[in-house]
Parts: sequence; C-alpha cells; structure tokens
Amino acid sequence: MAPPLGNDVHTIRSEHRHSRRSVLGGLGGLAALGALGAAGCTRVAAASGKKGGDLLERLRAQGVVRLGIAGEIPFGYIDKDGHLTGEAPELAKVVFKRLGVDRVQPVPTEFGSLIPGLNSQQFDVVAAGMYVNPERCQQVIFADPDYQMLDSFIVRKGNPLGLHTYRDVVAKKAKFATGTGYAEIQYAVEAGYKESDILIVPDQVAGLNAVEAGRVDAFAGTALTTREVVKKSGKAEATPAFAPLVKGRPHVDGGAFAFRPTETRLRDAFNTELRQLKKSGELFRILRPFGFTKAEMTDLTAKGLCGG
Repeated sequence: MAPPLGNDVHTIRSEHRHSRRSVLGGLGGLAALGALGAAGCTRVAAASGKKGGDLLERLRAQGVVRLGIAGEIPFGYIDKDGHLTGEAPELAKVVFKRLGVDRVQPVPTEFGSLIPGLNSQQFDVVAAGMYVNPERCQQVIFADPDYQMLDSFIVRKGNPLGLHTYRDVVAKKAKFATGTGYAEIQYAVEAGYKESDILIVPDQVAGLNAVEAGRVDAFAGTALTTREVVKKSGKAEATPAFAPLVKGRPHVDGGAFAFRPTETRLRDAFNTELRQLKKSGELFRILRPFGFTKAEMTDLTAKGLCGG
C-alpha cells in the first residue's frame, strides 16, 4: 500500500540528502516495525578501548547482533508476517553465522537516524543497503559494497518526452519528482534542475502514482526499485538504467554495511566473508530474490567510494 501523497512537499531534511531510499513495507510491515522497535531500543554495551574494537568477540559471546534497518523494500524491512527480511538482513544472517553469531535482531528506525543510532550504540551495525559516500565516511566505516546501482525514471508509457537522463529533464522542462531523502535529488540539482521545483514524495509507489495521474512527467529512483514498481502498471514504464553525472563524470552508487569507526576488526572480518560470498556466487543467490540482477553485482570498494 502506498503512503498517501498528501501535500506536494518540496522541503527535505538535510540529514536525508544523498540517502539510500525510504520505502516502508505496507501496513503489516509498519505495525511490525513499531512492535520490534519498542522491543529493540535498548542500547548495546559501550565499546571498549581495545585497538580495532572487541565487538565481534562480544557478539559471539551473546549470540546475537542487532541490525539497524529503515523499513525499506528491498533493502531491509519487516514483511507482512512480521519477519525480518531484505537483501541486507538476509546477507547479515549468512555472514554473521559464518562469524560465529547465530542470530540477528532488527532495530527499526528512520533512515536519517541510522548513523546517529549506530554511533550512539542503539544497535551494532547498519544493515540497510546504505550508499557509501564521502560525507558518511567521515562518520562511520563501511564494508565494501555488496551491490551497485544505477538510476532510472518512471515515465508514462512510451516515454512521450524522451526522458533518459537528468539533463533531458532539465532541457525539456519536465515536471520532476523523486523520493524523500533520495540521492537523486542532488543528481537532478547537479544537472541544473531547481531544487525547489522538485516534487518530493514518500517513495517510489507514490512516485508511480504521481506519474500515472499526470502530476509529474518523471520520477527518479534506483533502477531496481523503478523496474519492480512498474511491473503491474498499465500506464507507466521504467526507462533503461543510466549513470547520473557527478562533477561531470558518470557515477555508480554502491550500498554497504556500516560500522562504528572503532570497530575495524569486525568490519575487516565481515569483508573477508563478503569476498568469499562474491567469489563463490553465493552473494548473488542471496540478493536475487529481492530483484537484484548480475548487473548489480560489484567490485566497488568502500575506499574508492569514500574518495580515498
């Protein structure tokens, strides 16, 4: 079920800029999120002064790792039956099992609260498919990306305005929308679109509704989410995936797990298991049920995306 469009809000919170998407999993998911959030709000134990951190040892001892999630399909959410799922939680179950931690526990929060919640020790790791960018790299440390992602537009059938890039949107003075906190806001602005003219809607379902109703000519999102949401639409389609331009160069985003800066030992151990899953092909098998294709598999590194 799509959240209501409500008013055509153009304002966005600064914390949500360049964020990884905000999509809630329907009424059942919302109810489960609330219940699990209340149960999972206890803070984790404070980090020790041990070089590289001792969180991995503590997680092994307690047998459970707390995952910060943001209720985003397909990245990390509670399904209609109240079960934790999504590409990041399912990957976390496999990796942490290999690391000697048998259980994962979700701690739902808003996307913009993930990094503050991690650093205030409300959970152990961010498992929300968060995009790696230099701003975030100043606040947390990332594992290497487990997926990469290009952008796409939702447009009316036949793409009557021929919109394939952000520059097309600007050149053709198209009515443009994207989601709350989406990285696509800044990509459109960089292409020359006036930020105050962007229609901000809750998520890609609301974006589809806006396109179908003729409120906007294009809604921008990830290639994965746009191609999934238009599958049952008779009025709209997704454009081919493309790389947005950042500082004049094509840019590919990568999503990854985030850790507190002190916990380098846990991050490194996670990366070791992740590399093995990539090499064996198991990573793709884990992500494929959530709409990921081989085009979203990646060798991007956190170091490269952090600008180092």
